[in-house]
Amino acid sequence: MHRVILISLITMLLTGFAACGGPKTEINLQHADKILILKSAHTLSLMRGDRTLQTYKVALGRDPVGAKTRKGDHKTPEGEYVVDSKNGSSRFYRALHISYPNEHDRERARNSGQNPGGDVEIHGIENGLGWVGGLHRTVDWTDGCIALTDAEMDQIWASVDVGTPVKIGP
Repeated sequence: MHRVILISLITMLLTGFAACGGPKTEINLQHADKILILKSAHTLSLMRGDRTLQTYKVALGRDPVGAKTRKGDHKTPEGEYVVDSKNGSSRFYRALHISYPNEHDRERARNSGQNPGGDVEIHGIENGLGWVGGLHRTVDWTDGCIALTDAEMDQIWASVDVGTPVKIGP
């Protein structure tokens, strides 16, 4: 009897891990012309015009409420940016660098005597930890970036070009 329970528990656990970040799935998405991130909903949406192509759940900076104001505050910025580069050799799986800080961010930091920081990215899970899959979303863990599963980053990577606008809202 105990053996049946143990096997059932192991099966449920493995099923749960697979559902959270199992094998990479190919979704044939159209080319996105905008990325919309809503921090309060923990979502990233690929947009084409006014139409949503795909929406993903994300993890954010460790202190997700409010806009990033300085280096080291662990906040995800809020504002209008663009994807200014793609990094396939990042410490995290496939990183899209965004153009934070923008002029407004630099001015706010300058007025408060702070360094605005930088290196904000949309990325997958740290290399070697991709097996964590969707479980990474149970806590906001980044230093201000937007994180998805590796399989989701594959989809976004294929759908987004350098120069794509990124809007991050509260």
